[in-house]
Amino acid sequence: MATTENTATDDRLIDVLQSIARERNISFEMLLEALEAALLTAYKRHFGSESNAIVMVDRQSGAYRVFHRRTVVDDVQDPKLEISVKDAGAPYQAGDFYDEEVTPKDFGRIAAQTAKQVIVQRIREAERDTVYNKYVRKLNDLVTGTVQRYEQRNMYVTLEGRDEAVMYLDEQVPGESYRINDFIRAYVLDVKRSPKGPQVILSRTVEGLVQRLMELEIPEIADGTVEIMAIARDPGSRSKVAVRSNRAEVDPIGACLGPKSSRIANVTDNLRGEKVDIIRWDPTPATFIMNA
Repeated sequence: MATTENTATDDRLIDVLQSIARERNISFEMLLEALEAALLTAYKRHFGSESNAIVMVDRQSGAYRVFHRRTVVDDVQDPKLEISVKDAGAPYQAGDFYDEEVTPKDFGRIAAQTAKQVIVQRIREAERDTVYNKYVRKLNDLVTGTVQRYEQRNMYVTLEGRDEAVMYLDEQVPGESYRINDFIRAYVLDVKRSPKGPQVILSRTVEGLVQRLMELEIPEIADGTVEIMAIARDPGSRSKVAVRSNRAEVDPIGACLGPKSSRIANVTDNLRGEKVDIIRWDPTPATFIMNA
């Protein structure tokens, strides 16, 4: 490796990157690799577009150097990309890479600006990944938030004080009305990546909302003693829930209703008055229809 005296250094760079890696739960090596790629782009934009240029950041000192990389060969065909074994000298052999440092004298200023941009970008990307992964784990589950605003009749909800979710008009229950700053409980229908960050899509119309609310209010459903077999729902009006017991001594309908129908009343309250009928599941279609 041939070097010059134009090495650009930043004594604080490694400390800053390590601190960010710890605080933001970002890979330190990923930050450095992203920085090297960005520095290479900046070098080519300002100093030349050589296809064999590379940038290396020292993992200990934070020094960044630009090299022209050539392959060591016995017979040189392209001097820009190759160097002979004789010219490379010991200990190079054919097939090795020979890196010649070409760091420009004023590369430090450009590198500092680039480093700042990369750090800001990577922090933003890491935060978006954190939000995305958080709500992917909550997919098909319940979340509670605050109504933030309406845009074209779509409802935007703040979750956990800072994350934004959307409930499109067709996922809202007809007749339900929420004001700004009202609390709302909803079902996580989907989580998508987008250029502006993760998009968390909520719903209050799906059958899954009824199921999750019943799991929340009825211990026998939560522990599997009583099983929900089917749900038919007319959002805002009525849901019919077919249940069966996995233990002979447990009445599935009684377990769902609870003392003085208190359990199912809590579900109805969360559904803003939507009636919930509990029916006994039967594998025989005729009997099941009669139960319904």
